[in-house]
Amino acid sequence: MNHLHHIFWLFLKINLLSTSGSASVALLHSEAVGTIMTEAQFIQAVGLSSLLPGSDALQLAMFIGTEAGGFWGATVALIASLLPPTILMFGVVKILHRLRRERWIGGFVEGLTPAVGVLMAFVAWKILSGSNGGELPLPVWGIGVVSLIVLWFDAPAPLVLLLAGLAGMFLL
Repeated sequence: MNHLHHIFWLFLKINLLSTSGSASVALLHSEAVGTIMTEAQFIQAVGLSSLLPGSDALQLAMFIGTEAGGFWGATVALIASLLPPTILMFGVVKILHRLRRERWIGGFVEGLTPAVGVLMAFVAWKILSGSNGGELPLPVWGIGVVSLIVLWFDAPAPLVLLLAGLAGMFLL
């Protein structure tokens, strides 16, 4: 049971400290790699979570929860991941409903946008450089560039991830 308390606290803490799915990936990486799973397992979990339909962050939480504690670990990780945003959203929606016409609310949200973009790029770089000891072979760059280009033209992200994985099977 103590193990489940640890899983609950881990995901509760991460979901209280992060503002988005991408931010939680960085925190999960620092908390899970080396204690719950290896770097390679984490990269596979992120890839699989991104490929499946639905919330990447919740799927990643359940994947890591399963690694740490089986079915009950996944269940506890899911509950702990959902609890903070659910409670906070009730409060935030109530406040925003009262302040919805205030100009500073829009400015605040717009100010978050570049920081979230940089955070996502930083996490991507950490995952890429960690997957191969810091050295990125040419095929990895090729898969990344082609993926970026087709995503730029609005290709479905799950399809791009699936094709990138298949390319990796043959090129790496």
